[in-house]
Amino acid sequence: MKIVSVNIGKRREVLLKGKTIETGIFKAQVNEAIFLDAHHVMGDTIVDRVHHGGINKAVYGYSMKHYSFWQKKYDFVQTNFGLFGENITFDCLDETKIYAGNVYQCGDVIIEATEPRQPCFKLGLVFKNQKVVKEFWNSNKSGVYFKVLQNGSVRAGDEFILVKEAKDNPTIAEIYSNYRKKKSE
Repeated sequence: MKIVSVNIGKRREVLLKGKTIETGIFKAQVNEAIFLDAHHVMGDTIVDRVHHGGINKAVYGYSMKHYSFWQKKYDFVQTNFGLFGENITFDCLDETKIYAGNVYQCGDVIIEATEPRQPCFKLGLVFKNQKVVKEFWNSNKSGVYFKVLQNGSVRAGDEFILVKEAKDNPTIAEIYSNYRKKKSE
């Protein structure tokens, strides 16, 4: 795996149904390295610390391959990396092959896959359409949250190497499927 883009977002206010909503979901690609620490990506805004950031959700990764799926539904998607709120866009991040607990190294950084992202209405703010939230739920393209085990910087072009595979654990896709089942009950 390789990193194709690193992305950060600034606090933004958006009007939704007459209410002002603060969010950090609007990410933009940056040319320099980003620094990952135990709780978040330095310089990236996290407004909702209940659902984002923290030890088990310090970094959100998404696959560049998923962009082609979404582009068929939404013309503007193209390669606007960070569009899904991810901090790191990987060339190929396959949730069906990543086990919760897998450990990866990228330069000096060591991170562990923890769980899939559960979409919320703020993804709909980016797409200017709330139906994307349901479409995201119904896809298998959740992306992966990571825990930072060793702080450091990453940048586009860095190799992302599997160090330890946790095959006894469920895959990110299996966990996501269970979230969907619980949500529909």
